[in-house]
Amino acid sequence: MTSNNSMPAIESIGQNPTKLWGLTMQERTRRLGATLGLDGSDSSSAILVNAQYTADPAWVRHVVAHPGYVLTVDGVPALAHARTPEEAQSIRNAINAATGIADTGALNIVRFEDGPTIENKQLRKRETPFLMKLEPASVRTIERASYFGAYKGVTDILTKYLWPEWALVLTRMAAKVGMTPNMVTAIGAILCVAATFAFAYGHYWAGMAMGLVFMVLDTVDGKLARCTITSSWWGNIFDHGIDLVHPPFWWWFWATGLVYWGLELDDRTFWLVQAAIQGGYLVQRLIEGVFMRRNGMMHIHVWRRFDSQFRLITARRNPNMVILFVSMLFGRPDLGIIAVAWWTVASLAVHVVQLVQAEIARARKGAQLTSWLAGDDA
Repeated sequence: MTSNNSMPAIESIGQNPTKLWGLTMQERTRRLGATLGLDGSDSSSAILVNAQYTADPAWVRHVVAHPGYVLTVDGVPALAHARTPEEAQSIRNAINAATGIADTGALNIVRFEDGPTIENKQLRKRETPFLMKLEPASVRTIERASYFGAYKGVTDILTKYLWPEWALVLTRMAAKVGMTPNMVTAIGAILCVAATFAFAYGHYWAGMAMGLVFMVLDTVDGKLARCTITSSWWGNIFDHGIDLVHPPFWWWFWATGLVYWGLELDDRTFWLVQAAIQGGYLVQRLIEGVFMRRNGMMHIHVWRRFDSQFRLITARRNPNMVILFVSMLFGRPDLGIIAVAWWTVASLAVHVVQLVQAEIARARKGAQLTSWLAGDDA
């Protein structure tokens, strides 16, 4: 890249009839280029992608940021950032001939077999994303690697342990039939609204069934967007907007629906429950936002090992639904929503302590905190 922020073009070299997530390597490369703004405004340089291999998008971002970088497999260039037309042609020749580069010059040749690592800026840790040869026998393995590479490592207990395999199957099906992430989000949104109405009329089992499908689809749309490289500004707003807005409505209408069971809460208890749940939800989100602003956009849940473990069960939608599900097994949805209120208050207390501890740790270090996933428990 040049000093005036012009960008190289991206080019897929060679032919490969095997598709990944329903995409040819040429189309996948084009989408990666569009996402990264590789418009060819820097006509002297180029990002070259060997169509015989497929890499985690993190590798492409890394190569874009490092002119002269060549990532090889068995000596053959798989991904490279050529700084000049001469370097580009030398790399193209090597890819087409499936050999090493004849004249390496000042290129930085990196062997993937040596396990090179690149930085995950969000977690501030180094990792080795996947890079594999794409052929019919490896498609499912690569799809699995790219799917789980797009999976958040720190999340709630259901998303981490129960959803992944279900969502992987649905993501494959959606990609195969050509569904877009926004289509999946729209279906989920309809189910989310339907579940809200079900709760309002005391149809808790039906609401939870629709909510379950919605919660799984809430994972599928994001994974489909990342795996098929179709993330968009509107898609993010649509998906995250629903995620942020709907939980308070679920808890409100769960409480009002109790009247159909003859278990309605008295006025004082109702408002205390709603104050705890709604207020706790809002303040918890504010604490997370403050922590991120104070620590370079690092999430509060990845600071220490305890924080990541507590994220599994903290009072968010999915853990709260587990509480409500258990209450329904005993036919006491009223006790379930009260338990959610108490758990929200307890989780909020933990978050307040986390934020205070973070500020003390920052003052002692005189710098932003780092994630324990980077090998630093500070």
